[in-house]
Order: sequence, then structure tokens, then C-alpha cells
Amino acid sequence: MSESAVRFEQITKRFLGVQALDGVSLEVATGSCHALCGENGAGKSTLGKVLAGIHSPDAGRLFVRGREVRFDSPRDAFAAGVGMVHQELAYCGNMTVAENLLLGALPRRRGFVDRAALERRARDMLAEIGAEVDARAPMSELRIAQQQLVQIASAVGAGADIVVFDEPTSSLSQADADRLYELIERLKARGVTCIYVSHRMPEIYRLCDTISVLRDGRHVATRPAATLSESELVTLMIGRELGEYLPQSDERKVGKELLRVERLTVPRKFRDVSFSLHEGEIVGLAGLVGAGRSEIAQAIFGLEKASSGTVFVDGRPSKIAEPKDAIALGIGLVPEDRKRQGLVLGESGLHNTTLPILERLSRALFIRRREEATLASTFFSKLRVRTPSLGAPVAGMSGGNQQKVVLARWLAANSRILILDEPTRGVDVGAKAEIHRLIRDLAARGNAVLLISSELPEVIAISHRILVMRQGELVTEVPHAQATQEVLLRLMAGVELVPAA
Repeated sequence: MSESAVRFEQITKRFLGVQALDGVSLEVATGSCHALCGENGAGKSTLGKVLAGIHSPDAGRLFVRGREVRFDSPRDAFAAGVGMVHQELAYCGNMTVAENLLLGALPRRRGFVDRAALERRARDMLAEIGAEVDARAPMSELRIAQQQLVQIASAVGAGADIVVFDEPTSSLSQADADRLYELIERLKARGVTCIYVSHRMPEIYRLCDTISVLRDGRHVATRPAATLSESELVTLMIGRELGEYLPQSDERKVGKELLRVERLTVPRKFRDVSFSLHEGEIVGLAGLVGAGRSEIAQAIFGLEKASSGTVFVDGRPSKIAEPKDAIALGIGLVPEDRKRQGLVLGESGLHNTTLPILERLSRALFIRRREEATLASTFFSKLRVRTPSLGAPVAGMSGGNQQKVVLARWLAANSRILILDEPTRGVDVGAKAEIHRLIRDLAARGNAVLLISSELPEVIAISHRILVMRQGELVTEVPHAQATQEVLLRLMAGVELVPAA
């Protein structure tokens, strides 16, 4: 592993007044799994995209296998054996899985697309990563986790020997993530070089040989993973010591009931779900991908039409036909898919934050712009949203900063009932700590929080109790004191619990 598969020399890149990369130099050994760590906006994804031919550096030199290269497009990079698995899913929703996988190299026969060869190659690519996805299904009909697996298959199954993984497990269940870990180990054994961008500490230490840290667009350090403790890594990433970034749940008494769901059903999604949320309470909702967690959140918020069941707010039955009804009742939703459901990408962070409360900020049909800007600025500062200005489009923000804008929206709206679906997805360790503290502060002020997360340590750490979903049914409730990853995983998968010795 002494030979360099990739070498960056003084790579610099600037966007719209933001210095994304500032003279970054580092090397990646052949056949290694090399982690890129740092807070949101540190430049990790940008560096990966420079290697993948998506961005051209403003200055600096890039070497692949010892030879200086300049990639003007992803096609150039792929021709040189470089592939990338993106954090933000990119696909053609109206095309099939097979068509997306082979979009740049559709097999032809007598001038027409060879459908049999197309589907056969696609199935081989999916089988390479162990993905159980129908190659003939339209991409738009797949769950987010399945779309992520297709993207992984596109990079890995096509034969790239240098692969950039940008938050590849952000949408995956633990079972799917475990399969990805096994795949990366197989790739390393074959001599494939993996550059791994992630905020999840356990998977970094499980997979990576070497860790490079970026901060504010600069290279801070490169160390062997075996010699760098988790606390030292966090300190390098954020430039300061961070005590316990995953705080433990407290046992504070909760107040009156704010939300109650009785026998709520959405056909083919979930059935007969009943639970309640109280003032000052954080309730976790755990389950495997496809168990119905996100669909429950969408039904409460008016995005899914329930066939039966009742939602009570403050003890009164409430008709929630669409999101504006939920917002009027003091319910806010941070959705799993921020781009499709959480943001207006062409609009500014300011306008995205105040969108649900424009009426409150208006007088005589005119918006009080100064009050709007002050409100947005307050929550941007509290959540440490990195943006050139309040007026900058959210489309240009990093994924983690986009997520924080969605959260800022409901804080600005003073929502009493918050449904947080994967609230720390794609968020760095420092911002994650702030969001966890913020969730606890909201509960301490009397808000009720329903927390949906695929990260079981997160659910266990900050929930007072945990609801477990399996195959569309709410199967049990686990008190915080009894919740462990093993217990929850067994309940989620329907595996019999092992009695304590």
C-alpha cells in the first residue's frame, strides 16, 4: 500500500465567494480505505468531486496512479477508473433501474437498445453489491435506501478501481449498511482504493486505514486510524474539544398529552398504529427500512392520506387533510428527504426559514423584512448554518447546512409538536451535538418530539421511550432504561430476545 493511488497537491476551489478548498495536499494509498472527515462545509465532498471530475480546481495538481491528470467531466474520471457514490441522490426518476445504471453505455443490437442485455448487466451490477432491487422498476418508485444502493451499484459494479463514497450509509438501514461494509472489505481485498466521507464515527474506525481531516477548506492532519482516538479526531475536526457529543437521556417527568394517534392506517404502508406524545417528551421511533416510520410522520403531517384512525391534538380530534392544517395546529415536520419535501432549492435560506410564517410576519399584505431577517439570523446563528448570506440559495449549501435550514424553519414557527425524520442525516459531529442539545432544550421547554432515526445510538441516547415498528405494525414500546442496540435490533427484525443469563 506504499504506492499512491491519488495525490492532491495544493488543490484550491472557490464558489460564490466561499473558499471551499484552500491549498489541500494529501495522498491516498492504493488499496486502502481512506477517510475524509470534517464539519459540514469543510471541503470533503468538494475534494471528492474534484477527483470525480465534477468540479475543476481553480489551482493545484491532481495525480492518479502517479500520473498528472485533469478531468473535465465525470466521463473523463470514469474512463480513468474513478467512480463516485454521491450523498445527494442523482437519477432519472422516469427511467428504470437498469436504464439508470447503464445510462452512459446502453447495450445496442441492430441500432436499438438491447433490453435483455441491459437488464442482465444491471442485475449483475446489483448482485455485485448484494442489492435486492428489481432492475425493471422505475427509479421514482424505489425507497430512498434502494435508490442509494442503485447509486452504489453504478459506481462499484461498473469496474472503477478508485471509488469515492460520500456519506453512502446516510439513507441505509443497519442491515444494508452492514452489507456495504462487507462490500468495501471485498473491494479492498481486490486492490480497489476507497475514499470514504462520513460523519459516523463507528463506520470510519471499522472501515478506514487512514484518516485525513479537513477544516474550513484546509488540510489539518492525516493519521493512521489505529493511532487516532475518537476524541482526538473530533477535536481536529471542530478545532476545539467537545465533551460528550451524544448526551444521555434524562428522566424528567413529562407534562400533559399534546398529540395522540389512535388506530391510524395507510393501506400498504402501516396499520392500526396508536401512540401519544406529551409535553417535555422525546419519543424515538425505530424500525428497519420499509417498516413504515416515515409514512407515519407523513400521515400525521397531512402528506399521506389515512384510510382510518384519528389524530388528537390537545385532546381534541383534528382533521389534517394537508400540511397547512398540521402547521396551524403547531405540528412541524423535518422530512427524511430534505430536497424533495423540505426545501425550495432555488430560494434563499432566509425565505425557506420563514415560509410557513409569512402571514405572522406581514402587515397590510407586506412582509416586515427586517423582522424576517432578524428571526432567520437568530436561528442560523444558533444552528451554525454556514452560508455566504441569508439571501444565498439553499441549493448551494452543503447537505448538512440544508438540513439545519429545515430545522430552523420549525423553530422559527414555534412548533409545539416536532416530528424529526432523520434530523442528523449528513450532519457532522459538531452540528450533531448541537442538534441533540437543541432537541433536549426543546423538550425541556415543553415541546413534544417524535424522533425517527436509523442511528440506534442516537435514538437510545436522547429518547425517553422508544416505539418499535416492524412490517407496518407498532409491535412494542421500550423504556429508555431497557433500550440497547441488541434489544432494538431483535425487535425490529422479529428475532426472539435472548434471556439475560
